[in-house]
Amino acid sequence: MAKPAVILVGADKGGVGKTTVSRTLLDYFAYRKIPVRAFDTEWPKGTLKRFHPDITDVVDVTAVPDQMKIFDTIESSGAQVTLIDVRAGLMSPTLRALRDIGFLDMAKWNQMTFAVFHILGPSIASLDEIAETAKFLVDARYLLVKNFINNTSFFDWDQTVYNSYFNKIPHAVEITVPKLSEMACEQVEISSVPFATFIANRKASGELAGNSFVLRGYVRHWLNSVWAEYDRVRLTDMLGLKDAAGPAAISHAGVGAPAVPPVASPRDTPARAAPAQDSSRKDTAPKEPASKDSAPKETAAKEPAKPRQTAKVGELP
Repeated sequence: MAKPAVILVGADKGGVGKTTVSRTLLDYFAYRKIPVRAFDTEWPKGTLKRFHPDITDVVDVTAVPDQMKIFDTIESSGAQVTLIDVRAGLMSPTLRALRDIGFLDMAKWNQMTFAVFHILGPSIASLDEIAETAKFLVDARYLLVKNFINNTSFFDWDQTVYNSYFNKIPHAVEITVPKLSEMACEQVEISSVPFATFIANRKASGELAGNSFVLRGYVRHWLNSVWAEYDRVRLTDMLGLKDAAGPAAISHAGVGAPAVPPVASPRDTPARAAPAQDSSRKDTAPKEPASKDSAPKETAAKEPAKPRQTAKVGELP
């Protein structure tokens, strides 16, 4: 049985897209059928829970009872992954709490896998966060995430300076989240559903939503780009997770559905009734009597059906 994995998504600075990254991770694990649960530390209201209510609990990560709710149940929950979306300003305090309760020692002793997605902001203050966070993460998987989703231009510091901070953590991995069309991002927020559900044109109830085909296409292309980054760094291998899926890619039909070539709309193509078979017609050709000595004829084995060709990720149905 694989070791449980805990993912901490956070930053000390607010407004850098922590919950957005958490949502892409939950969709990613859902596609790969990896059991996951989530904790939203935007107590008491919650933000992540609005998009993934079935698997998310809102907690106060600074309160001992809620810390017990998270960490005392890691192995008994049945989930391979526990994701914690940390509220702005609580990244460093949460890491200190994990040190104090001995959780970081468990990661050091290889009893569980611990990964931190550190979402970087567009200011020099994020570099100071790296220095502050690094001292806690000697034995953790550390992923620095440049989140461009709300910005066309991002980092305003010298790349050499950034590299000097980045290189302080030898095992750090860098991930880039590209920009998403503002209108598409806004519509997903209004819909209050996971990205994959929006792409599949569904409401939270499962009913047809009527989302814009264009906006769904932008979200699909963006989510595939984010998932490609997770595949590039071999995220499931990094976390010690086993899954049967190949490189993750999502179609307009949603998570797990194959991308298919475009087809005509049912409204544009009238249904044609299949020709009725005349049951009164009989085969009048004389049948040759079977010989006692003749061996039964072998039936030719049917060739297996060729797999249906699927469209590339970039093609829209």
